Amino acid sequence: LSVALLAACGSDDTSSDDTTDEGTDATTAASFADDGEALKETASENGTWIIIPTQDMTVDGELVVAGEFRDGGEEDGDIYRKIAAYTQDDERNIIDQWTITTDRLVVQSENLRFQGGILEGDVYVEADGFNLHESATVTGNVIFANADYEASAALDGTVEGEVSVEE
Repeated sequence: LSVALLAACGSDDTSSDDTTDEGTDATTAASFADDGEALKETASENGTWIIIPTQDMTVDGELVVAGEFRDGGEEDGDIYRKIAAYTQDDERNIIDQWTITTDRLVVQSENLRFQGGILEGDVYVEADGFNLHESATVTGNVIFANADYEASAALDGTVEGEVSVEE
């Protein structure tokens, strides 16, 4: 399972904790979460660039994804954050998809990608570049705080509710 989860982040330089190794720190390591509280911490501005739930889980209240992170934690990498709610095999085929149940996922990190899983609840987008990957599903509504956020988004996955702009 750990091998499949590590493969989900798409980088060979990952760690299952935030300890400092050569070339690896809290911004380059993957953060695994095995319950709702751990997921909240991992998604916070004190978390890491890639958030990996390890099972279906429920988050009480809102799940807020905040902070600026870079692809793979590289200093010169593009601004990017990812929730990888799945496991995959060596050929990157999705094996298991996890369901995250929450009242609302609040997207405050630019270029957040939700991939491979199911979000049971609404999504409220307050940042540019939200990406609902084609392998992901939102059972609730996706609401954008403004039209610019909506224009910068890619909703290639399934949204079972309504998509709207708050303005």
